Amino acid sequence: MRECLKFYIDGRWVDPVRPNPFDVENPTTEQVSGKISLGSAADVDVAVNAARRAFTGWSQSSREQRLELLEAILAEYGKRAGDLADAVTEEMGAPPSLAAGPQVQLGLGHLVTAIDVLKNFPFSEQHGATLISKEPIGVCGLITPWNWPLNQIAVKVYPALATGCTMVLKPSEVAPYSAYIFTEILDAAGVPAGVYNLVNGDGPGVGAALASHPDVDMVSFTGSTRAGVEVAKNAAPTVKRVTQELGGKSPNIVLDDAGFADSVRAGVLNMMPNSGQSCNAPSRMLVPNARMAEAIDIARGVAEQVKVGSPGDKTALGPVASRAQFEKVQRLIQQGVEEGATVVAGGLGRPEGLDTGYYVKPTVFANVTNDMTIAREEIFGPVLCILGYDDMDQAVQIANDTEYGLAGYVSGADLDKAREVARKIRAGWVTINHAFDMNSAFGGYKQSGNGREWSEFGFHEYLEVKSTLGYAP
Repeated sequence: MRECLKFYIDGRWVDPVRPNPFDVENPTTEQVSGKISLGSAADVDVAVNAARRAFTGWSQSSREQRLELLEAILAEYGKRAGDLADAVTEEMGAPPSLAAGPQVQLGLGHLVTAIDVLKNFPFSEQHGATLISKEPIGVCGLITPWNWPLNQIAVKVYPALATGCTMVLKPSEVAPYSAYIFTEILDAAGVPAGVYNLVNGDGPGVGAALASHPDVDMVSFTGSTRAGVEVAKNAAPTVKRVTQELGGKSPNIVLDDAGFADSVRAGVLNMMPNSGQSCNAPSRMLVPNARMAEAIDIARGVAEQVKVGSPGDKTALGPVASRAQFEKVQRLIQQGVEEGATVVAGGLGRPEGLDTGYYVKPTVFANVTNDMTIAREEIFGPVLCILGYDDMDQAVQIANDTEYGLAGYVSGADLDKAREVARKIRAGWVTINHAFDMNSAFGGYKQSGNGREWSEFGFHEYLEVKSTLGYAP
């Protein structure tokens, strides 16, 4: 049983202003696995004041000092990789291979990338007689979700540190253990007091207080679009910067070419990792109507081979992260059936033999139209919708007919055609044949958010631009 009842403020582990313990559930066992404390506006105030005091010094730190800290974090992160993986498995049910692999390694990869970016990042440049400087924005409120906990902490904390900002992190109360260990890593690495602070809590108690705090200069939020709207509303009266990485309902346009079968297989397999709990998941597969039957046969075969609840199998799926998430996914599967979509794999209920744990059957719907709820709402589970198109113009129209614009996918053997289609997709992160690159810019159009994360693009969100006129004679 884990006890993570203290907060990390001003370089020390401290008790909450008011005790408010909260049970954390293991979604694999449906049993309480530990306790954290839920903070309040009073705890946020203490943490923000510490960050404000620390900003005076850290904002003036040199590139070399920040690199030294990031390198120290890198060393400590490696020492605790196993602990981080165990924490992710326990808090969100990620199978050990997923936890030790992508979940932990993405947090490491973003750190290596941030170090490389910081070495040569242009914090100032001269435009004629004017000096253009990029200076740290100030105290940052960082609010992260439960689905990729270390990845989302990494893409906020590392650029904030690298640019000279100070911060208060509020991780999800659903998956708080990895953030606690991450904080121990930063403490061991020697982060200066007040530069980095951790306050656990929920959205109404801590998230809203961070977003509205007058001494917080920017808020970086990852989560649902609904919650992102609330963050923006809370931040508006103090006119602080708000960056948001929100929901998605990402299209995957499968081209009618020689790679069709492989593209369909890849589309199913890339929908399922992390039990479908990825904001950029390729959840709407668009295939030519003339090849719909072929696509259904392939998708059914692939989905039925996906194992669930087998910790020793590297391809197996774990549970979704909570009872609330399980119930949401089941409700939307039921709604898909009621609205006329055809279940060709999976469906309602837990997989056979798994009576405990929030496990969801890998599910594929066919005969989906883009006006159905399952084609418009983010399900956040291992549920794929297959939609048909008659020609490429219609495919692009369907792909873009969504309030979201986080990610898009184009799959096929014809690279020139894939490039042409990718240019027409209205999304911030478009992938050809499921390519991956940590040096890309990650973020969305429309109601998928504002701003960008990853690599040097994430640095800019934590910087103000200052013009010093008359700098040169």
